[in-house]
Amino acid sequence: MAMSLFSTSLLIFSIISGVLGDPDTLQDVCVADTSSGTKLNGFPCKDSKNITADDFFFAGLANPGVVNNSVGSVVTGANVEKIPGLNTLGVSLSRIDFEAGGLNPPHTHPRATEMTFVLEGELDVGFITTANKLISKTVKKGEIFVFPKGLVHFQKNNGDKAASVISAFNSQLPGTQSIAATLFGATPEVPDNVLTKTFQVGTKEIEKIKSRLAPKTS
Repeated sequence: MAMSLFSTSLLIFSIISGVLGDPDTLQDVCVADTSSGTKLNGFPCKDSKNITADDFFFAGLANPGVVNNSVGSVVTGANVEKIPGLNTLGVSLSRIDFEAGGLNPPHTHPRATEMTFVLEGELDVGFITTANKLISKTVKKGEIFVFPKGLVHFQKNNGDKAASVISAFNSQLPGTQSIAATLFGATPEVPDNVLTKTFQVGTKEIEKIKSRLAPKTS
């Protein structure tokens, strides 16, 4: 019998809770006051008199996300920005939905290790060590794969059906840096002479990539 979304999340949380992540909390709860202008490592705490159950609730992972981009995947985060009650607790989740052939492009999470549980489908996944070694595997429904903190990694649905995963992180806000978007879509732009020398290509190729990855403006 297939695991429920709740059981899956509970399993991943129980495994990842022992992995070093965000600093330990110093109180029962510290619900994030996202409206505060105070700057610190995390969010300031909301007055405990104003805490409600909704501060600890999020229904956004129950259904597949709508894929509407060129890479064929969409990430729905359940982090402190969506669940204020996660502030100082050092955990978060994401749901990633893939269309057939969809890719979650190479990226890193600078503040967290990621543990991924396959809900549906089959994915080719992998990460690259600092020795430039690719560690990769095909993972199927009900299986788990771990991406170590800070290392470049990816997930690719090579099947002809949609796929989805739940990922757990040992950080309330793991952060994501997509390699391509970071290098070619930064504002201000990374200088062309840096990119041409890095990738050993001409300016024309760099400008073509930038035009496709530049942030969309309204």
